[in-house]
Amino acid sequence: MKNRFLKSVLVLSTVLAMVNCSDSGEESTINGNGSVQVVGPNDAAWLMNIGQNILIYPTGPVTDASGNTIGTVVFIEGTLLGTIYAADGTVLLENVDVSLYPITTLEQLATGIIPGSSETLPELSSDSKIPEPTSSEMQGESSSSEKTIKSSSSKAKSSSSAKSSSSAKSSSSAKSSSSSQPTGGCPNIQVKGGASGSGWATRYWDCCMPSCSWPENAGGNPAKTCDAKGKNPVSGGGSICSGGQQTTCTSQIPFTVDGCDEMAFAFAAVPASNGGQCGKCFQLTFTGEGHYNSTNDNTRKLKGKKLIIMATNIGGDVAQGQFDIMIPGGGVGMFNGCSNMGWGAQGQQYGGLLSDCETETNYSAGKYASCLTEKCNKAFSNDEEAKQGCLFLATWMKAAGNPEHNYVEVECPDVLKQRY
Repeated sequence: MKNRFLKSVLVLSTVLAMVNCSDSGEESTINGNGSVQVVGPNDAAWLMNIGQNILIYPTGPVTDASGNTIGTVVFIEGTLLGTIYAADGTVLLENVDVSLYPITTLEQLATGIIPGSSETLPELSSDSKIPEPTSSEMQGESSSSEKTIKSSSSKAKSSSSAKSSSSAKSSSSAKSSSSSQPTGGCPNIQVKGGASGSGWATRYWDCCMPSCSWPENAGGNPAKTCDAKGKNPVSGGGSICSGGQQTTCTSQIPFTVDGCDEMAFAFAAVPASNGGQCGKCFQLTFTGEGHYNSTNDNTRKLKGKKLIIMATNIGGDVAQGQFDIMIPGGGVGMFNGCSNMGWGAQGQQYGGLLSDCETETNYSAGKYASCLTEKCNKAFSNDEEAKQGCLFLATWMKAAGNPEHNYVEVECPDVLKQRY
């Protein structure tokens, strides 16, 4: 769901399409030494979704859900972090942390049961994330959090993203990280006449350098990045999620404007399949309904509220109409670059602190806000800025999980441009 995986995801999707169009049903893969490694129906593998399911085996093979060969994974010695290669040696996906994914087998996948779990594995479609939420919460974030791949900077996001040949590049000019609350009432939002439709909002915050922070992904107008604490703008050195030092700036938390109660502003990951929409803005008008059968009093309270988002990331697992909102405590998704932030527990990998509150309250929506407020205060006790971003979900968003919306592309207001 937001690292730089877009090109890799597109390449891997092409390979999957080619495999699915072939007549081969053999469950095997070719190792680097030319030998054939047979994959059995009961061999355990990590389950990952990039628009469709793939299985990553500890012995090296990578197959689709039917057992057809896609490529081979090579792990960094002593870790569960690996790179997936096609048979011709082409890199398909880099820095894949398989420990983040559920384990299954071809046979179990066919019957819908995850080994070691009483939960049924949901059917996955092109707009599904891994793991698909068993409660009303996804993620993702998103997430973005690629939420999900969250390329996100994000997540497989993140929101996840394309690896570029110039990954060390970044903006030549550092932008201010100031996040003081604007004043002056609601800005005039003008519809641009571009993309529009319906969908839903997820959430993520993985701390990774957003895809739009690379100039080549952003048309020369990259989003700013910050140091390992998320505070001071920096340039160069690469993402914290791939061995660098650049992170998402905590100034890009969701925020409101004084005198403008029914409108708020945020940054988000958008579908990688759209080819990147860095710096574009969209108005989300909430319908009062919740996705994944999560309609409750919280989502109903959102009806009519508008969230103006600016795209800073992409997610290979972000579906059309879905916006993976950057919210601290919203879930790290596929990638977790937050280990240096000094924060407390971030909640469930997909869904974060609110998902924890759902399960802890036995899905009593009336208790979500107070539960989430307590968790935000605890998790971000040493970071007031990040805490305010977390509390945004409890207050302005009414602790609503995955609310549905109608969206339309709009001209970006200055209050977002200043933080981009």
